Amino acid sequence: MRTISINDPDDARISGFRDIRERDLTGREGLFVAEGEVVVRVLASTASRCRPRALLLAEKRVAALSDVIAALAPSVPVYVAGQTVLDRIAGFPLHRGILALGEKPVAPPVEHLLAAVADEDVFVIASGIGNHDNMGGVFRNAAAFGARAVLLDETCCDPFYRKAIRVSVGAVLRTPFTVGGSAEDLVAAMQTAGVEVLALTPSATLRLADYRPKGPVALMVGSEGPGLPRAVIDRCRAVGVPMAGGFDSLNVAVTSALALHHVTSGRPAG
Repeated sequence: MRTISINDPDDARISGFRDIRERDLTGREGLFVAEGEVVVRVLASTASRCRPRALLLAEKRVAALSDVIAALAPSVPVYVAGQTVLDRIAGFPLHRGILALGEKPVAPPVEHLLAAVADEDVFVIASGIGNHDNMGGVFRNAAAFGARAVLLDETCCDPFYRKAIRVSVGAVLRTPFTVGGSAEDLVAAMQTAGVEVLALTPSATLRLADYRPKGPVALMVGSEGPGLPRAVIDRCRAVGVPMAGGFDSLNVAVTSALALHHVTSGRPAG
């Protein structure tokens, strides 16, 4: 099996993996770090929209990923280190012992994603999502319910942040997405393409349970707390989930799952 042993945490060949947490904050210039067996398997699969650039594994994890290693292109190095060296490279105890460096895909223009919209298509629009757990959850739900793409406005956090990828169980790596301008721009693009946009908001009078899609639909979710801006809600069909016990709303990832399940129920499985 082709592997490269790393005995020095300062080895220049693994510089892309060094001090992971700090690099999460400063960025990696078009690259990202994937962590854990499930996520790395997605990255290396044919379903991935991203290109693996390198693997870094603890010695004890090599056997479990032997099939992944064998399938990688010869140009992708597979580095192997003892646990102590691996922890020093990462900058913290890396219990999973499995890392990969990947290359972000180029996000297509919004117009490209909407060039040929079908009646059964479902999209997710995220506005102002700054929490990486929620971002990962939204992508996981979009993949699970067969959404065609996720569209992020300019105020959203990076879905390729390590934690967002991990929470999404690799869905970020395989789900079509783009980053548009403002939330208003994304709504306008959807409506021009003939897609009805539902704004999920606690202020809605129409219940999600009572809504029936009649064509392509985009589900728009906003940040917890502020929610979607009033100007954006007014341009869409407002839909809500009634709450009991004085609660105002659900977690944004949970809301997206409920809405996706509702609008895709009865449609052909993807």
